[in-house]
Amino acid sequence: MAFLLTKYLVLIWLYIENQSAEKISNHAWYTFWYVIPTLPMFLVFPYLIPRIGFWPSLAASILLTTTLFAVIAVLLRRFGVELF
Repeated sequence: MAFLLTKYLVLIWLYIENQSAEKISNHAWYTFWYVIPTLPMFLVFPYLIPRIGFWPSLAASILLTTTLFAVIAVLLRRFGVELF
């Protein structure tokens, strides 16, 4: 819920600062693509934390998210979506 509230506040802030509709639209578009590789972390982290502890679970989650982001970026590049 906090994530959604933050995203709405950012969009409102961009609008109040008279940013172009294109810039606001791009922000929403790229937020979508950046969220997708983070979602599996919310399943893996709670599974790992009781088994291997907080820090190793966090490290594994960061590694997973980074790997998924790279894979998704390469796949999306084939469809004309540049994330880097």
